[in-house]
Amino acid sequence: MNNVSQRIEHTVLGPTTQWADVQRVLDEAEEHGMLACLPPCYVERAREYGTVPLTTVIDFPHGQGSTEAVCGAARAAWDDGAEELDLVCPVGRLKAGEDDAVAEKITEVVSAVPVPVKVIVEAPLLTDEEKHRIGQITADAGAAFLKTATGFADGGATVDDVALLSQYRPVKASGGIGSWERAKAMFDAGADRIGASSGVTIVEEWQAADG
Repeated sequence: MNNVSQRIEHTVLGPTTQWADVQRVLDEAEEHGMLACLPPCYVERAREYGTVPLTTVIDFPHGQGSTEAVCGAARAAWDDGAEELDLVCPVGRLKAGEDDAVAEKITEVVSAVPVPVKVIVEAPLLTDEEKHRIGQITADAGAAFLKTATGFADGGATVDDVALLSQYRPVKASGGIGSWERAKAMFDAGADRIGASSGVTIVEEWQAADG
């Protein structure tokens, strides 16, 4: 499998994340040829620090902000230098059947910025029927990717979820992926990207396996 490192978003998103943590992730991403995913408050400084491609999260981790506020946050992150945005879908509204409201929010955020938006669906909290609905909503809204999970709810990426979601949009598998074996299973199921705090481990194990 070629160019695995370029498909890994090395991630630091914990509630106690400090600049030193972000700096370490950026250095590791630069060394290993990965992308980076970090909190929005550090994007501007990270852009000044180096040239690693940056993803940040919007309305994270629960997806409960107002559409106006979330669009503003998306524009601010883009202005600061984020090249992709990971937007949390309003899971509660999806589960309540408020599909029109979910679709409106995602569509407005996608329209607010000229960069790819990945929609985090929090798959561990959804039924298969709900996953199909959010997959279609996301595709119709023009989002670039579906992302499996924030990593902050119980459960993470599964092969079955990746296979289901990849019917609608390219998938970023995220949540509980700590090894190349696990990452490869996600790629084999149809994932285009991996989001993981264990990016270095994944890349080094891939390189060792690749000979």
